Amino acid sequence: MNRRAVSAPPSKKQPRFKPDSSRWRILAVLLIALFMSLVCVSIVNVTLPSIQNALHASQSDIQWVLSGYALTFGVVLVSAGRAGDIMGRGGLFLIGTGLFTISSVAAGLAPDATWLNAARFLQGLGSGLLSPQGIGMIQQYFRGAERGRAFGYLGTVVGFSVAIGPVLGGLLIHLGGPDLGWRLTFLVNVPVGIITIVLGLLWFPRPLFARAASPETAPPGLTGGLLRSLDPVGAGLLGLAVLAVLLPFMEAHDSPLTWLWFPAGLVLAYGWVKWERHYARRGGSPMVDLDIFSISSFTNGTLIMTLYFLGMTSVWVLVALYAQMGAGQTAFEAGLLGVPAALVSAYAADWAGKRVMHYGRKIVIYGILLALLGLASSILVAYLHEKDMASIWWLVLSLSFIGLAQGSVISPNQALTLADVPLDYAGSSGAIMQTGQRIGTSIGIAMITAAAFAALKAWSSWAIAVMVGFGVVALVVVLALLVAIKDLRDRR
Repeated sequence: MNRRAVSAPPSKKQPRFKPDSSRWRILAVLLIALFMSLVCVSIVNVTLPSIQNALHASQSDIQWVLSGYALTFGVVLVSAGRAGDIMGRGGLFLIGTGLFTISSVAAGLAPDATWLNAARFLQGLGSGLLSPQGIGMIQQYFRGAERGRAFGYLGTVVGFSVAIGPVLGGLLIHLGGPDLGWRLTFLVNVPVGIITIVLGLLWFPRPLFARAASPETAPPGLTGGLLRSLDPVGAGLLGLAVLAVLLPFMEAHDSPLTWLWFPAGLVLAYGWVKWERHYARRGGSPMVDLDIFSISSFTNGTLIMTLYFLGMTSVWVLVALYAQMGAGQTAFEAGLLGVPAALVSAYAADWAGKRVMHYGRKIVIYGILLALLGLASSILVAYLHEKDMASIWWLVLSLSFIGLAQGSVISPNQALTLADVPLDYAGSSGAIMQTGQRIGTSIGIAMITAAAFAALKAWSSWAIAVMVGFGVVALVVVLALLVAIKDLRDRR
Protein backbone atom coordinates (compact mmCIF):
# COMPACT_ATOMS: atom_id res chain seq x y z
CA MET A 1 0.00 0.00 0.00
CA ASN A 2 1.16 3.47 -0.86
CA ARG A 3 1.04 5.09 2.53
CA ARG A 4 3.32 6.03 5.40
CA ALA A 5 2.65 4.62 8.85
CA VAL A 6 1.24 7.11 11.30
CA SER A 7 2.55 7.55 14.78
CA ALA A 8 0.31 7.06 17.76
CA PRO A 9 1.77 9.33 20.44
CA PRO A 10 -0.41 8.30 23.37
CA SER A 11 0.62 4.62 23.26
CA LYS A 12 3.98 3.00 22.69
CA LYS A 13 2.52 -0.31 21.58
CA GLN A 14 -0.91 -1.23 20.31
CA PRO A 15 -2.26 -4.15 22.40
CA ARG A 16 -3.27 -7.42 20.74
CA PHE A 17 -6.95 -7.26 19.85
CA LYS A 18 -9.28 -9.56 21.78
CA PRO A 19 -12.94 -9.38 20.71
CA ASP A 20 -15.24 -8.31 23.53
CA SER A 21 -18.03 -10.81 24.05
CA SER A 22 -20.54 -7.98 24.58
CA ARG A 23 -19.58 -6.07 21.42
CA TRP A 24 -22.88 -6.71 19.60
CA ARG A 25 -24.89 -5.54 22.60
CA ILE A 26 -22.70 -2.45 22.75
CA LEU A 27 -23.38 -1.85 19.05
CA ALA A 28 -27.14 -2.13 19.67
CA VAL A 29 -26.94 0.65 22.30
CA LEU A 30 -24.90 2.84 19.94
CA LEU A 31 -27.36 2.37 17.09
CA ILE A 32 -30.39 3.18 19.25
CA ALA A 33 -28.91 6.54 20.29
CA LEU A 34 -27.62 7.37 16.82
CA PHE A 35 -31.04 6.52 15.37
CA MET A 36 -32.62 8.92 17.85
CA SER A 37 -30.27 11.77 16.95
CA LEU A 38 -30.66 11.18 13.19
CA VAL A 39 -34.46 11.04 13.31
CA CYS A 40 -34.37 14.34 15.20
CA VAL A 41 -32.65 15.92 12.18
CA SER A 42 -35.11 14.71 9.54
CA ILE A 43 -38.27 15.01 11.64
CA VAL A 44 -37.80 18.73 12.33
CA ASN A 45 -38.07 19.68 8.65
CA VAL A 46 -41.81 18.90 8.53
CA THR A 47 -42.55 20.63 11.85
CA LEU A 48 -41.29 24.11 10.97
CA PRO A 49 -44.62 25.58 9.78
CA SER A 50 -46.38 24.31 12.92
CA ILE A 51 -43.61 25.70 15.15
CA GLN A 52 -43.77 29.08 13.44
CA ASN A 53 -47.53 29.33 13.89
CA ALA A 54 -47.64 28.00 17.47
CA LEU A 55 -44.78 30.16 18.83
CA HIS A 56 -45.34 33.18 16.53
CA ALA A 57 -41.71 32.79 15.50
CA SER A 58 -39.92 34.96 12.95
CA GLN A 59 -38.27 33.54 9.85
CA SER A 60 -34.87 34.01 11.52
CA ASP A 61 -36.07 32.06 14.57
CA ILE A 62 -37.17 29.20 12.33
CA GLN A 63 -33.86 29.18 10.50
CA TRP A 64 -32.01 28.83 13.78
CA VAL A 65 -34.16 25.84 14.76
CA LEU A 66 -32.19 24.08 12.02
CA SER A 67 -28.92 26.02 12.05
CA GLY A 68 -28.39 26.13 15.82
CA TYR A 69 -28.39 22.36 16.06
CA ALA A 70 -26.05 21.97 13.08
CA LEU A 71 -23.68 24.65 14.37
CA THR A 72 -23.05 23.29 17.87
CA PHE A 73 -22.94 19.76 16.49
CA GLY A 74 -20.19 20.66 14.01
CA VAL A 75 -18.17 22.81 16.41
CA VAL A 76 -17.76 20.22 19.18
CA LEU A 77 -17.28 17.08 17.06
CA VAL A 78 -13.48 16.83 16.98
CA SER A 79 -12.98 18.02 20.55
CA ALA A 80 -15.56 15.51 21.77
CA GLY A 81 -13.95 12.74 19.75
CA ARG A 82 -10.54 13.47 21.26
CA ALA A 83 -12.01 13.68 24.76
CA GLY A 84 -13.47 10.21 24.24
CA ASP A 85 -10.08 8.90 23.08
CA ILE A 86 -8.50 10.22 26.27
CA MET A 87 -11.17 9.81 28.96
CA GLY A 88 -13.20 6.86 27.72
CA ARG A 89 -15.85 6.74 25.04
CA GLY A 90 -18.61 4.93 26.90
CA GLY A 91 -19.00 7.54 29.62
CA LEU A 92 -19.02 10.50 27.23
CA PHE A 93 -21.48 8.67 24.98
CA LEU A 94 -23.94 8.35 27.87
CA ILE A 95 -23.37 11.98 28.92
CA GLY A 96 -24.11 13.10 25.36
CA THR A 97 -27.23 10.91 25.28
CA GLY A 98 -28.37 12.33 28.61
CA LEU A 99 -27.86 15.92 27.46
CA PHE A 100 -29.69 15.18 24.21
CA THR A 101 -32.61 13.66 26.12
CA ILE A 102 -32.90 16.53 28.63
CA SER A 103 -32.73 19.13 25.87
CA SER A 104 -35.46 17.23 23.98
CA VAL A 105 -37.70 17.71 27.02
CA ALA A 106 -36.82 21.41 27.06
CA ALA A 107 -37.57 21.72 23.32
CA GLY A 108 -40.89 19.90 23.66
CA LEU A 109 -41.99 22.21 26.50
CA ALA A 110 -40.64 25.43 24.93
CA PRO A 111 -42.92 28.43 25.64
CA ASP A 112 -41.32 30.59 22.94
CA ALA A 113 -38.85 30.56 20.05
CA THR A 114 -35.89 31.73 22.15
CA TRP A 115 -36.34 28.83 24.57
CA LEU A 116 -36.70 26.38 21.67
CA ASN A 117 -33.52 27.57 19.99
CA ALA A 118 -31.56 27.36 23.25
CA ALA A 119 -32.78 23.78 23.59
CA ARG A 120 -31.75 23.05 20.00
CA PHE A 121 -28.25 24.37 20.69
CA LEU A 122 -28.03 21.92 23.61
CA GLN A 123 -29.39 19.11 21.44
CA GLY A 124 -26.61 19.79 18.94
CA LEU A 125 -24.07 19.71 21.76
CA GLY A 126 -25.43 16.39 23.02
CA SER A 127 -25.40 14.91 19.53
CA GLY A 128 -21.88 16.24 18.97
CA LEU A 129 -20.75 14.47 22.15
CA LEU A 130 -22.32 11.09 21.42
CA SER A 131 -21.79 10.81 17.66
CA PRO A 132 -17.95 10.57 17.54
CA GLN A 133 -18.01 8.17 20.49
CA GLY A 134 -20.29 5.88 18.48
CA ILE A 135 -17.88 5.85 15.53
CA GLY A 136 -14.89 5.43 17.85
CA MET A 137 -16.50 2.53 19.73
CA ILE A 138 -17.22 0.69 16.49
CA GLN A 139 -13.51 1.11 15.73
CA GLN A 140 -12.65 -0.04 19.24
CA TYR A 141 -14.78 -3.17 19.46
CA PHE A 142 -14.74 -4.47 15.87
CA ARG A 143 -12.06 -5.51 13.39
CA GLY A 144 -11.92 -6.72 9.80
CA ALA A 145 -15.11 -8.04 8.23
CA GLU A 146 -17.02 -7.56 11.49
CA ARG A 147 -16.21 -3.84 11.41
CA GLY A 148 -17.59 -3.63 7.89
CA ARG A 149 -20.79 -5.34 9.06
CA ALA A 150 -21.05 -2.96 12.03
CA PHE A 151 -20.72 0.08 9.78
CA GLY A 152 -23.25 -1.55 7.46
CA TYR A 153 -25.75 -1.76 10.32
CA LEU A 154 -25.01 1.90 11.03
CA GLY A 155 -25.82 2.70 7.40
CA THR A 156 -29.06 0.76 7.68
CA VAL A 157 -30.01 2.85 10.72
CA VAL A 158 -29.19 6.03 8.78
CA GLY A 159 -31.45 4.91 5.93
CA PHE A 160 -34.38 4.02 8.18
CA SER A 161 -34.03 7.24 10.19
CA VAL A 162 -34.11 9.35 7.03
CA ALA A 163 -37.19 7.45 5.82
CA ILE A 164 -39.18 7.42 9.01
CA GLY A 165 -38.39 10.96 10.24
CA PRO A 166 -40.66 13.01 7.94
CA VAL A 167 -43.41 10.37 8.02
CA LEU A 168 -43.31 10.11 11.82
CA GLY A 169 -43.31 13.91 12.09
CA GLY A 170 -46.34 14.21 9.86
CA LEU A 171 -48.15 11.49 11.82
CA LEU A 172 -47.46 13.07 15.21
CA ILE A 173 -48.61 16.49 13.99
CA HIS A 174 -51.78 14.87 12.61
CA LEU A 175 -52.46 13.05 15.89
CA GLY A 176 -51.47 15.86 18.25
CA GLY A 177 -52.79 18.82 16.34
CA PRO A 178 -50.99 22.00 15.32
CA ASP A 179 -49.71 22.86 18.83
CA LEU A 180 -49.11 19.53 20.60
CA GLY A 181 -48.00 17.66 17.48
CA TRP A 182 -44.69 19.45 16.93
CA ARG A 183 -43.91 19.14 20.66
CA LEU A 184 -44.35 15.38 20.41
CA THR A 185 -41.67 15.24 17.71
CA PHE A 186 -39.15 16.31 20.39
CA LEU A 187 -40.67 14.46 23.33
CA VAL A 188 -40.61 11.17 21.42
CA ASN A 189 -36.83 11.19 21.99
CA VAL A 190 -37.23 10.96 25.77
CA PRO A 191 -38.16 7.25 26.17
CA VAL A 192 -35.56 6.30 23.55
CA GLY A 193 -32.88 8.27 25.42
CA ILE A 194 -33.81 6.71 28.76
CA ILE A 195 -33.69 3.20 27.29
CA THR A 196 -30.27 3.95 25.76
CA ILE A 197 -28.85 5.19 29.07
CA VAL A 198 -30.21 2.21 31.03
CA LEU A 199 -28.85 -0.32 28.53
CA GLY A 200 -25.52 1.51 28.36
CA LEU A 201 -25.15 1.39 32.13
CA LEU A 202 -25.94 -2.34 32.05
CA TRP A 203 -23.88 -3.39 29.03
CA PHE A 204 -20.96 -0.99 28.59
CA PRO A 205 -17.67 -2.31 30.05
CA ARG A 206 -16.47 -0.84 33.34
CA PRO A 207 -15.13 1.62 34.13
CA LEU A 208 -17.10 3.94 31.86
CA PHE A 209 -14.38 6.56 32.10
CA ALA A 210 -11.12 4.82 31.21
CA ARG A 211 -8.67 5.38 28.42
CA ALA A 212 -10.33 3.89 25.37
CA ALA A 213 -7.34 2.45 23.57
CA SER A 214 -4.37 2.06 25.90
CA PRO A 215 -5.23 1.82 29.61
CA GLU A 216 -1.61 1.57 30.63
CA THR A 217 -0.94 5.11 29.43
CA ALA A 218 -3.90 6.88 31.00
CA PRO A 219 -3.20 10.44 32.17
CA PRO A 220 -2.39 10.69 35.88
CA GLY A 221 -5.39 12.72 36.97
CA LEU A 222 -8.05 15.26 36.15
CA THR A 223 -5.45 18.01 35.83
CA GLY A 224 -1.98 18.21 34.40
CA GLY A 225 -1.57 15.21 32.10
CA LEU A 226 -5.24 14.99 31.21
CA LEU A 227 -5.48 18.70 30.41
CA ARG A 228 -2.38 18.50 28.22
CA SER A 229 -3.80 15.48 26.39
CA LEU A 230 -7.09 17.27 25.75
CA ASP A 231 -5.13 20.14 24.14
CA PRO A 232 -7.52 22.98 25.11
CA VAL A 233 -5.81 25.56 22.87
CA GLY A 234 -6.09 23.30 19.83
CA ALA A 235 -9.71 22.51 20.69
CA GLY A 236 -10.53 26.21 20.97
CA LEU A 237 -8.83 27.14 17.70
CA LEU A 238 -10.50 24.35 15.72
CA GLY A 239 -13.91 25.03 17.27
CA LEU A 240 -13.69 28.71 16.35
CA ALA A 241 -12.47 27.84 12.85
CA VAL A 242 -15.43 25.53 12.20
CA LEU A 243 -17.83 28.11 13.65
CA ALA A 244 -16.43 30.87 11.42
CA VAL A 245 -16.55 28.69 8.28
CA LEU A 246 -20.11 27.48 8.89
CA LEU A 247 -21.69 30.72 10.08
CA PRO A 248 -21.87 32.65 6.77
CA PHE A 249 -23.58 29.72 5.06
CA MET A 250 -26.26 29.76 7.77
CA GLU A 251 -26.67 33.53 8.03
CA ALA A 252 -25.74 34.68 4.51
CA HIS A 253 -29.04 36.52 4.01
CA ASP A 254 -28.48 38.92 6.90
CA SER A 255 -25.53 40.96 5.68
CA PRO A 256 -22.71 40.68 3.12
CA LEU A 257 -20.33 41.39 6.00
CA THR A 258 -21.22 37.96 7.38
CA TRP A 259 -19.01 36.47 4.66
CA LEU A 260 -15.96 37.96 6.35
CA TRP A 261 -16.30 35.09 8.81
CA PHE A 262 -15.26 32.62 6.11
CA PRO A 263 -11.69 33.90 5.48
CA ALA A 264 -11.36 34.41 9.24
CA GLY A 265 -12.21 30.72 9.62
CA LEU A 266 -9.52 29.74 7.14
CA VAL A 267 -6.96 31.83 9.06
CA LEU A 268 -8.02 30.14 12.31
CA ALA A 269 -7.74 26.72 10.66
CA TYR A 270 -4.18 27.58 9.56
CA GLY A 271 -3.41 28.71 13.09
CA TRP A 272 -4.79 25.43 14.43
CA VAL A 273 -2.50 23.40 12.15
CA LYS A 274 0.53 25.45 13.23
CA TRP A 275 -0.40 25.06 16.89
CA GLU A 276 -0.88 21.27 16.61
CA ARG A 277 2.59 20.87 15.08
CA HIS A 278 4.13 23.19 17.67
CA TYR A 279 2.38 21.35 20.51
CA ALA A 280 3.59 17.98 19.24
CA ARG A 281 7.20 19.25 18.97
CA ARG A 282 7.02 20.37 22.62
CA GLY A 283 6.15 16.82 23.63
CA GLY A 284 2.43 17.43 24.11
CA SER A 285 -0.35 15.16 22.90
CA PRO A 286 -2.13 17.19 20.20
CA MET A 287 -5.88 16.99 19.76
CA VAL A 288 -5.30 15.55 16.28
CA ASP A 289 -2.11 13.80 15.22
CA LEU A 290 -1.71 15.51 11.85
CA ASP A 291 0.37 12.55 10.66
CA ILE A 292 -2.93 10.69 10.14
CA PHE A 293 -3.26 12.73 6.96
CA SER A 294 -0.19 10.90 5.65
CA ILE A 295 -2.39 7.78 5.53
CA SER A 296 -3.70 8.07 1.99
CA SER A 297 -6.84 6.02 2.71
CA PHE A 298 -7.83 8.42 5.51
CA THR A 299 -7.11 11.60 3.55
CA ASN A 300 -8.80 10.35 0.38
CA GLY A 301 -11.78 8.94 2.26
CA THR A 302 -12.33 12.17 4.20
CA LEU A 303 -12.17 14.18 0.98
CA ILE A 304 -14.60 11.77 -0.73
CA MET A 305 -17.07 12.15 2.12
CA THR A 306 -16.79 15.95 2.20
CA LEU A 307 -17.38 16.22 -1.56
CA TYR A 308 -20.18 13.66 -1.52
CA PHE A 309 -22.06 15.46 1.25
CA LEU A 310 -21.36 18.84 -0.40
CA GLY A 311 -23.33 17.62 -3.39
CA MET A 312 -25.78 14.90 -2.47
CA THR A 313 -27.33 16.41 0.67
CA SER A 314 -28.84 19.15 -1.46
CA VAL A 315 -30.76 16.62 -3.58
CA TRP A 316 -33.45 16.18 -0.94
CA VAL A 317 -33.78 19.95 -0.44
CA LEU A 318 -34.25 20.43 -4.19
CA VAL A 319 -36.77 17.58 -4.40
CA ALA A 320 -38.84 19.02 -1.53
CA LEU A 321 -38.86 22.50 -3.12
CA TYR A 322 -39.67 21.18 -6.60
CA ALA A 323 -42.44 18.84 -5.44
CA GLN A 324 -44.21 21.45 -3.32
CA MET A 325 -43.54 24.75 -5.10
CA GLY A 326 -43.17 23.46 -8.63
CA ALA A 327 -45.59 20.52 -8.78
CA GLY A 328 -48.10 21.52 -6.11
CA GLN A 329 -47.64 18.47 -3.89
CA THR A 330 -48.27 18.57 -0.15
CA ALA A 331 -45.41 18.34 2.34
CA PHE A 332 -46.46 14.78 3.17
CA GLU A 333 -46.49 13.78 -0.51
CA ALA A 334 -43.09 15.40 -1.00
CA GLY A 335 -41.79 13.33 1.91
CA LEU A 336 -43.18 10.13 0.39
CA LEU A 337 -41.10 10.68 -2.75
CA GLY A 338 -37.95 9.93 -0.76
CA VAL A 339 -39.18 6.99 1.34
CA PRO A 340 -38.38 4.22 -1.20
CA ALA A 341 -34.91 5.70 -1.71
CA ALA A 342 -34.26 5.72 2.03
CA LEU A 343 -35.41 2.11 2.44
CA VAL A 344 -33.27 1.00 -0.51
CA SER A 345 -30.38 2.89 1.08
CA ALA A 346 -30.83 0.91 4.31
CA TYR A 347 -30.72 -2.39 2.40
CA ALA A 348 -27.71 -1.32 0.31
CA ALA A 349 -25.79 -0.24 3.43
CA ASP A 350 -26.30 -3.67 5.02
CA TRP A 351 -25.33 -5.46 1.79
CA ALA A 352 -22.25 -3.31 1.22
CA GLY A 353 -21.16 -3.48 4.87
CA LYS A 354 -20.87 -7.27 4.68
CA ARG A 355 -18.71 -7.08 1.54
CA VAL A 356 -16.69 -3.90 1.86
CA MET A 357 -13.58 -5.62 3.24
CA HIS A 358 -13.61 -7.96 0.23
CA TYR A 359 -14.33 -5.49 -2.58
CA GLY A 360 -12.83 -2.40 -0.94
CA ARG A 361 -13.04 0.97 -2.68
CA LYS A 362 -14.76 -0.57 -5.74
CA ILE A 363 -18.05 -0.56 -3.81
CA VAL A 364 -17.70 3.18 -3.20
CA ILE A 365 -16.86 3.83 -6.86
CA TYR A 366 -19.87 1.88 -8.11
CA GLY A 367 -22.01 3.67 -5.53
CA ILE A 368 -20.92 7.06 -6.85
CA LEU A 369 -21.69 5.91 -10.40
CA LEU A 370 -25.19 4.96 -9.19
CA ALA A 371 -25.53 8.47 -7.74
CA LEU A 372 -24.67 9.97 -11.13
CA LEU A 373 -27.21 7.65 -12.80
CA GLY A 374 -29.85 8.76 -10.29
CA LEU A 375 -29.08 12.42 -10.92
CA ALA A 376 -29.20 12.02 -14.70
CA SER A 377 -32.50 10.13 -14.60
CA SER A 378 -33.97 12.70 -12.17
CA ILE A 379 -33.03 15.48 -14.61
CA LEU A 380 -34.81 13.50 -17.33
CA VAL A 381 -37.94 13.12 -15.16
CA ALA A 382 -37.99 16.86 -14.45
CA TYR A 383 -37.65 17.62 -18.17
CA LEU A 384 -40.43 15.21 -19.15
CA HIS A 385 -42.67 16.53 -16.36
CA GLU A 386 -42.13 20.07 -17.62
CA LYS A 387 -43.29 18.89 -21.07
CA ASP A 388 -46.33 17.11 -19.54
CA MET A 389 -44.92 13.79 -20.73
CA ALA A 390 -44.37 12.15 -17.31
CA SER A 391 -45.63 12.29 -13.74
CA ILE A 392 -43.44 13.69 -10.99
CA TRP A 393 -43.90 10.35 -9.23
CA TRP A 394 -41.35 8.86 -11.62
CA LEU A 395 -38.86 10.52 -9.28
CA VAL A 396 -39.53 7.61 -6.91
CA LEU A 397 -37.64 5.38 -9.35
CA SER A 398 -34.82 7.78 -10.21
CA LEU A 399 -34.25 8.71 -6.56
CA SER A 400 -34.02 5.00 -5.69
CA PHE A 401 -30.72 4.91 -7.60
CA ILE A 402 -29.56 7.70 -5.30
CA GLY A 403 -30.74 5.61 -2.34
CA LEU A 404 -28.62 2.69 -3.55
CA ALA A 405 -25.72 5.12 -3.84
CA GLN A 406 -26.18 6.41 -0.28
CA GLY A 407 -25.97 2.91 1.15
CA SER A 408 -23.03 1.95 -1.05
CA VAL A 409 -20.95 5.06 -0.38
CA ILE A 410 -21.39 6.43 3.15
CA SER A 411 -20.93 3.46 5.50
CA PRO A 412 -18.41 1.55 3.32
CA ASN A 413 -16.38 4.75 2.95
CA GLN A 414 -16.36 5.19 6.74
CA ALA A 415 -15.03 1.67 7.23
CA LEU A 416 -12.32 2.10 4.58
CA THR A 417 -11.32 5.60 5.70
CA LEU A 418 -10.78 4.61 9.32
CA ALA A 419 -9.33 1.14 8.69
CA ASP A 420 -5.67 2.17 9.11
CA VAL A 421 -6.06 4.89 11.75
CA PRO A 422 -4.51 4.03 15.16
CA LEU A 423 -7.10 3.25 17.81
CA ASP A 424 -5.73 6.04 20.04
CA TYR A 425 -7.17 8.52 17.53
CA ALA A 426 -10.30 6.61 16.46
CA GLY A 427 -12.68 9.15 18.00
CA SER A 428 -10.97 12.33 16.82
CA SER A 429 -10.23 10.99 13.32
CA GLY A 430 -13.83 9.85 12.91
CA ALA A 431 -14.93 13.28 14.10
CA ILE A 432 -12.68 14.96 11.50
CA MET A 433 -14.51 12.99 8.82
CA GLN A 434 -17.88 13.99 10.30
CA THR A 435 -16.79 17.62 10.48
CA GLY A 436 -15.98 17.44 6.78
CA GLN A 437 -19.51 16.14 6.24
CA ARG A 438 -21.03 19.03 8.19
CA ILE A 439 -18.97 21.66 6.37
CA GLY A 440 -19.71 20.02 3.01
CA THR A 441 -23.44 19.90 3.79
CA SER A 442 -23.64 23.56 4.84
CA ILE A 443 -21.62 24.88 1.91
CA GLY A 444 -23.35 22.59 -0.57
CA ILE A 445 -26.91 23.50 0.41
CA ALA A 446 -26.10 27.22 0.27
CA MET A 447 -24.26 26.98 -3.05
CA ILE A 448 -26.56 24.58 -4.90
CA THR A 449 -29.87 26.11 -3.79
CA ALA A 450 -28.46 29.52 -4.79
CA ALA A 451 -27.77 28.11 -8.28
CA ALA A 452 -31.29 26.67 -8.46
CA PHE A 453 -32.94 29.94 -7.38
CA ALA A 454 -30.81 31.88 -9.88
CA ALA A 455 -32.07 29.56 -12.63
CA LEU A 456 -35.64 29.98 -11.36
CA LYS A 457 -35.29 33.75 -11.54
CA ALA A 458 -33.86 33.58 -15.07
CA TRP A 459 -36.32 31.07 -16.59
CA SER A 460 -39.31 31.14 -14.18
CA SER A 461 -39.43 27.35 -14.28
CA TRP A 462 -39.00 25.04 -11.30
CA ALA A 463 -38.15 22.16 -13.64
CA ILE A 464 -35.21 24.09 -15.11
CA ALA A 465 -34.18 25.22 -11.63
CA VAL A 466 -34.06 21.67 -10.29
CA MET A 467 -32.24 20.46 -13.43
CA VAL A 468 -29.57 23.14 -12.91
CA GLY A 469 -29.31 22.21 -9.23
CA PHE A 470 -28.93 18.51 -10.04
CA GLY A 471 -26.35 19.39 -12.68
CA VAL A 472 -24.20 21.25 -10.14
CA VAL A 473 -24.57 18.31 -7.74
CA ALA A 474 -23.37 15.96 -10.50
CA LEU A 475 -20.23 18.07 -11.08
CA VAL A 476 -19.33 17.86 -7.38
CA VAL A 477 -20.02 14.11 -7.30
CA VAL A 478 -17.71 13.62 -10.30
CA LEU A 479 -14.93 15.17 -8.21
CA ALA A 480 -15.68 12.65 -5.45
CA LEU A 481 -15.50 9.88 -8.07
CA LEU A 482 -12.05 11.03 -9.21
CA VAL A 483 -10.77 10.97 -5.62
CA ALA A 484 -12.21 7.47 -5.13
CA ILE A 485 -10.44 6.25 -8.28
CA LYS A 486 -7.20 7.83 -7.01
CA ASP A 487 -7.60 6.01 -3.70
CA LEU A 488 -8.14 2.71 -5.48
CA ARG A 489 -4.88 3.23 -7.38
CA ASP A 490 -3.06 4.23 -4.18
CA ARG A 491 -4.14 0.97 -2.54
CA ARG A 492 -2.85 -1.02 -5.48
